[in-house]
Amino acid sequence: MTGEQQIRSLIERWCTAVDMATCPPCSPTTSPGIVMFDVPPPEQGVRGIDAYRETWPPFFEWRASGALFEIESLDVMAGTDVAFAFALLLCGKPAQLERNPEQRLRLTISLRKADGR
Repeated sequence: MTGEQQIRSLIERWCTAVDMATCPPCSPTTSPGIVMFDVPPPEQGVRGIDAYRETWPPFFEWRASGALFEIESLDVMAGTDVAFAFALLLCGKPAQLERNPEQRLRLTISLRKADGR
């Protein structure tokens, strides 16, 4: 499997975990130093695995109310030690997406290889 295929698979598994409300949607390879900038506050982002985990329960509640979370497109560029990906996601309640069918959530991910993974 190429680096690009590995990263694509990793992101697709993450999205499946999010969609299934697996808390937290992170794997053993998620860095304890993760930094995430999200749509809802805090606008300064969250730093560290514990803060990252705390962001998910409210999202899962919203998701359980009928909201969608699906990858529409995913592009991956993988090098030897780093990879970058960007995606468009369908993310919203069906009525909201029906009113605004072009609405997409943009997702940008950067990854680095650590300990051979």
